[in-house]
Amino acid sequence: WKLINNESDIAINWSGGLHHARKEEASGFCFVNDIVLAILELLKYHPRVLYIDIDIHHGDGVQDAFYNTDRVMCVSFHKYGDGFFPGTGDIDEVGNSRGKYYSLNVPLMDGVDDKTYLDLFTTIIGQVITFYKPTCIVFQSGADSLQCDRLGCFNLTLRGHAKCLEFVKKYNIPLLVVGGGGYTIKN
Repeated sequence: WKLINNESDIAINWSGGLHHARKEEASGFCFVNDIVLAILELLKYHPRVLYIDIDIHHGDGVQDAFYNTDRVMCVSFHKYGDGFFPGTGDIDEVGNSRGKYYSLNVPLMDGVDDKTYLDLFTTIIGQVITFYKPTCIVFQSGADSLQCDRLGCFNLTLRGHAKCLEFVKKYNIPLLVVGGGGYTIKN
């Protein structure tokens, strides 16, 4: 509520980030898509919400929920291919109807490191923010994209994750940060 009432410029829900659930079904350890519910509430007060997902898995439930609207732009950086769950998030998934070109997927290969990831992230997100002009940002920070995660295969460090968040924060746009996947306790 503080984010909606302009009492805070950032809100954090580390236990959230359940980006696979859909309206009609649970998926990928996610029973309720708290991100979609939060964005629907934010849309009552913000004309344009940017959703950024850095979990190793594609944010399919969020993308599907807003695939036909231009009020939410979804950008997901994730592993894609080789039967990797959820099997969605190809670069040709760009949205539909009024939402065409408001879904941007950045499929990545195993072993991506901080430098490569940050170069992509800052270039893409910088251009998206300039083009889309969001009035609020939701940032899903799944820890399964960190190195040594037992279900992940990226080579990102905590510092790399933090730099992504720092980059987004510098725009001074109201920001909701949620957790997400992570299957190794130390991450």
